Amino acid sequence: MTTDRTWEPALSEAELGLLTRDMDDAHRATLPLMRASAADLTEEIRTRRTEEGDGGLDAGRRRFLLGAGGVTAALVLAACSSGRNVKDAAPTSPASGTPGSPSASGMYTGDLKVVALAVALENQAVGAYQATLDAAKAGKLGTVPPAVATFVTTAMAQHADHAKAWNAVLTGAGLPAITNVPLSNQPATLKALGAATDVGTVAKLALMLEDQAAQTYLFATYNVTSPAGIATAASIAPVEAMHAAILNYVLGQYPVPDDFLPVDKAASPTLLTV
Repeated sequence: MTTDRTWEPALSEAELGLLTRDMDDAHRATLPLMRASAADLTEEIRTRRTEEGDGGLDAGRRRFLLGAGGVTAALVLAACSSGRNVKDAAPTSPASGTPGSPSASGMYTGDLKVVALAVALENQAVGAYQATLDAAKAGKLGTVPPAVATFVTTAMAQHADHAKAWNAVLTGAGLPAITNVPLSNQPATLKALGAATDVGTVAKLALMLEDQAAQTYLFATYNVTSPAGIATAASIAPVEAMHAAILNYVLGQYPVPDDFLPVDKAASPTLLTV
């Protein structure tokens, strides 16, 4: 099998650079909301433990959901690769598992299980992008356009920010932070990354991870019970979707927007191995 060692993105260096800057601006704009929502989630968890049955959490959730339509609408970004409507979609891929099925995780329960999954997915993306940079530095990917390297570095830093915010929720709840990738699909991901010999192949793998992350966050917005958890996921999902949109452009796959971002590629907590 031959590989294209002179692979080039389907858009110019200037275009990719502009998209990356826009992506970074969007990420920076969401950081205050993300951090505030994560802090609120930590407080909600503490309060829930001492005021079980209070009813205040349900009331807060109803108040949040009244305004959630605008946030969810922001998730309608060009990263979509499927036309399935959110109301009809459900994670059915082998990597996703069945929604609501028992998780292998015993340490993290309830909404904290979703938080743990989010950290693991973010760590997986950070590791994938770092592996890409390492492979490029070692000359294993052929010619890597500078704008591609900038995108990879920027996206990796954003995933690290997201992981840090989610880990703060775990530690605030008295649970260990997740610093590795406790996902059952991680060995297959590492194997695929290790076999890649050109940037295009890595971009396709990264797109799979970004689609999975964005759709998992959307799935979380209407499956977790905490309003602050919903808000945190909703603040991150559009950035993840922007990563996917740019990768679609890089691959020459014009991302035609759907009416709704699908969730058929969303990950399930059953992927967790902790």
